[in-house]
Amino acid sequence: MTGPAQLAARLAPRFAARATGYDQSGAFPTEDFADLAAAGLFGLMVPTRLGGMGAGFAEYVEVAYELARGSGASALVFNMHASATGALAAVTDGLAEDLGIPAEALAARDDHLAAAAKGAWYAVAMSERGVGSRLSQLNTVYRRIGDGFQITGEKTFCSGAGHCDAYLVAARSADDPAVVSQFLVPADTPGLTVTPTWDALGMRATCSHDLRLAATVPFRTLLGGVEGLALAVAGSMPHWMVASYAAVYVGVARAAVDAAVAHVGDRPAGRLPAVRARIGRADAAVAAAGQVIRQAARRVDAAPDDPETRRWVWRAKLLAGDTAADVAGSMLAAAGTSATRRGNPLERLFRDARCGALQPATSDVCADWLGVAAMGGDPDAAQRW
Repeated sequence: MTGPAQLAARLAPRFAARATGYDQSGAFPTEDFADLAAAGLFGLMVPTRLGGMGAGFAEYVEVAYELARGSGASALVFNMHASATGALAAVTDGLAEDLGIPAEALAARDDHLAAAAKGAWYAVAMSERGVGSRLSQLNTVYRRIGDGFQITGEKTFCSGAGHCDAYLVAARSADDPAVVSQFLVPADTPGLTVTPTWDALGMRATCSHDLRLAATVPFRTLLGGVEGLALAVAGSMPHWMVASYAAVYVGVARAAVDAAVAHVGDRPAGRLPAVRARIGRADAAVAAAGQVIRQAARRVDAAPDDPETRRWVWRAKLLAGDTAADVAGSMLAAAGTSATRRGNPLERLFRDARCGALQPATSDVCADWLGVAAMGGDPDAAQRW
């Protein structure tokens, strides 16, 4: 029987063969996403009762890792969809009762998830210039208008903008800025404008363009059917806000090791002890980071509310981002100047890997959280979202 990770591993060589072209053009990897749809992977986090694969976080981690070995950019966009559907699927009937989520909202949740199982995929429109992904500081606002809401604002770093079926939009209430809500807004909603702004160092094929909203949406798009749930959900599911990126960047790091081995091959550099030592250290570092991520993922599935689980979640993101950058840099040094040419896989992987420590939560934020925790403080006392 073929599982999701095996499906992803089969797709990775196809992704790798296209990755340089998409990176150089900055175009969206449409062929990769057609492959993901054909494999049914948009339904990875969707419960089986709704036609999906019913994966947990640990299984997602393995899928993201394999996809990233082929293309970090495609894996990163897929991560956004998995985060949206994974968070939706995690709102069980019991949690819904605790949060006061009405039956109509649960029906909408099921519709969104069932659509994903059939091939729909969702982008995340959360980050904004000047505030990043801090939900409590967003400038995008919404107002109640009749039977729906008017959402106004501008988002940045919206991976897959212009290609998805719907956007997970975070916004603050215009009447009470302390209230932060999320909406799943169909991409064909009037008043959504994508501005092509993405021309970055790495992850170029994510097409993380700007999204402007001046849209009126029906009440049904409000996730949970209750205003103000965004911060509560972010606090209860830090693995999607913090560690879901981690598996992607460990996959990128492993791809960098593989690319360096292929590059030095039978060249004289491959016989140098210093080059072999670099590859050996990189192999060990990637394996260690991978084990930390898997430990975090297993804990998330078994005991998501355990304080120790949270520590592993933040460790995973910190180690993944730093390891990817360090390993890719070392592998480029091992391969030599010829690997820095545009079109060489290591040149692209070096740029992609450098983004891991910069994506929220950044390595500095993760290290600070862990430092406060290690010193006996409350790392969540400061409003990190």
